[in-house]
Amino acid sequence: MSDESIRFDLPQSEIPRAWYNIQADLPRPLPPMLHPGTHQPLGPDDLLPLFPMALIMQEVSQERYVEIPPDVRDIYKLWRPTPLLRARRLERALDTPAHIYFKYEGVSPSGSHKLNTATPQAYYNKLEGVQGLTTETGAGQWGTALAQACDFFGLDCKVFMVKISYQQKPHRRTIMQTYGAEVHASPSNLTNAGRSILEQDPNSTGSLGIAISEAVEAAATSGGKYKYALGSVLNHVLMHQTVIGQEALKQLEIAGEYPDTVVGCVGGGSNFGGICLPFVHKNLTEGKKTRIIAVEPSACPSLTRGRYVYDFGDTVGLAPLAKMYTLGHTFVPAPLHAGGLRYHGMASIVCELYDQGLIEARAVPQLETFRAAVQFARAEGIVPAPEPSHAIATVIQEALAAKAAGEKKVILFNLCGHGHFDMAAYEAYMAGSLVDYEYPAEAVEVALQGLPQI
Repeated sequence: MSDESIRFDLPQSEIPRAWYNIQADLPRPLPPMLHPGTHQPLGPDDLLPLFPMALIMQEVSQERYVEIPPDVRDIYKLWRPTPLLRARRLERALDTPAHIYFKYEGVSPSGSHKLNTATPQAYYNKLEGVQGLTTETGAGQWGTALAQACDFFGLDCKVFMVKISYQQKPHRRTIMQTYGAEVHASPSNLTNAGRSILEQDPNSTGSLGIAISEAVEAAATSGGKYKYALGSVLNHVLMHQTVIGQEALKQLEIAGEYPDTVVGCVGGGSNFGGICLPFVHKNLTEGKKTRIIAVEPSACPSLTRGRYVYDFGDTVGLAPLAKMYTLGHTFVPAPLHAGGLRYHGMASIVCELYDQGLIEARAVPQLETFRAAVQFARAEGIVPAPEPSHAIATVIQEALAAKAAGEKKVILFNLCGHGHFDMAAYEAYMAGSLVDYEYPAEAVEVALQGLPQI
């Protein structure tokens, strides 16, 4: 192997000093969120039971850059800037002329990109005197990050974890408890939302929508002691993640390249937004022509199979209504789906970009996702989380297309976390017990019949 660099690092002085807010550059503004009861546009006061005012203002801000508080930036120094690596061994395994780069967020203390937003969310809540935060988590990466961020700032943390993940990933539960969080399998008997679901289906395996309902209720009924924190979907969450793409722009300058294609997996949109939005900014403001591809699982295909309408952000209907590509808020993913990215909808920002034709979307089946994960692990030495493995599968597709065309393409993706707590899914894949599953079209139609009438 040559002595050419495979790792591109930045000094801590290059940690971004501001988050990038794509709302300043969108060709048309985002549709407003609506009150779940009145269906009228939400004002800041409507969101106060759930969020601190600082985050509410970030949610609706039209400023292109929002300063990162020094206390947050100091905590970022624990893992930022994260490395940019060139996947030369994977390139050789694929025999492709493509140059493949990945930003590795698995070096954070929580093991994923989620700490980029958990930290400022805990910080702003602490400033407003909140006692603690409630949240939901699916695979557990977000719950882990928020548990750690709450510990940084001395806040309580209550996590409602999707029951199937709670059962399949006990060590995720343990690490959250290690950071001081309470972790409850959702649906639970602790909330009206959870009890109502269990009355309908005592054996419910849960969903992110159900867990959100429980976390929102727990915050809203706490008398102001607790606020709610969300790890994806909302505008301020995606904005916090843009430190990833901003660093990647500088690191690719060091590498002397610029991406033809940027790939990110999508569940709620935070990983994708983090790596892609700064490059969408370049496309919109500097005339760049980078292809931006959002990749979701075939088992939860909100962008590629859903409908762009107003829907509740949770199952019970406590959370605000957002216009998004949705499979219906009653969507429950199949228990055999092991790859994460299980949310019924999608971030408004990602939906608008897709609806305006500024990004592409692709769905990848489960077996191809895990084949790609194993191929990447054997080539590059990092066992990826299942979620970014959807992006890896698409990167491999793009690299092989470049090979077939005889073209050198520069491809960038975000490896948003490691898979060290996802061994049950890998074990099932190795044992041959995982199967491909495409969410049935008739199930989508049934779920969409329950959409609110706006």
